[in-house]
Amino acid sequence: MFHVIVNWLVNTVDQWGYTGIVVLMFLESSFFPFPSEVVVPPAGYLAARGEMSLGLVIAAAIAGSLLGALFNYWLAVQWGRPLFEKYGRYFLVSRKSLDRSDRFFARHGHISTFIGRLLPGIRQYISLPAGLARMNLGLFVIFTAAGAGIWVVILALCGYFIGSNPELIAASLHRIMIGVVLACLLLVLIYVLVRRKQAAARRP
Repeated sequence: MFHVIVNWLVNTVDQWGYTGIVVLMFLESSFFPFPSEVVVPPAGYLAARGEMSLGLVIAAAIAGSLLGALFNYWLAVQWGRPLFEKYGRYFLVSRKSLDRSDRFFARHGHISTFIGRLLPGIRQYISLPAGLARMNLGLFVIFTAAGAGIWVVILALCGYFIGSNPELIAASLHRIMIGVVLACLLLVLIYVLVRRKQAAARRP
């Protein structure tokens, strides 16, 4: 079944062009459970063959990712808080924990959103707590686009330089993903140290 879906995705990118990339990345970034690894690399490969523009592939994929993230953000803003306040006790989510999440995203929403967009299994859902906390929309857009942009560029370049070999692309992305995770951990460490230094400087 999944193989059929993947083939459909690749054919959609080929037939719909940049619009297909936007639509599929919107779905991937919002609620449909399929990886961006099967959307962007084929488009990168088509760009290497001269059938698409690499720059437009990257722009379309970032646009789709951002639109999907904004959709999740909107869902969380509209229905998330009332839903959790009414039924959260069944999922061990209290009003107090929601308030803590609000305070966390008020202070650290930008770095959380940026890093979340780079991590597998998190990138699709980081928009939900951001929406629940009503994170500043401008900052949300900027850091979502930045994080999604890095990942999209990686995927597009893999397709562009490696070609249509899915096994080789998967192996390369696995190694790259390890490097991305390590870079994210280093970024978090630097962020924590800077925040602590700033807090210490503000103390009388």
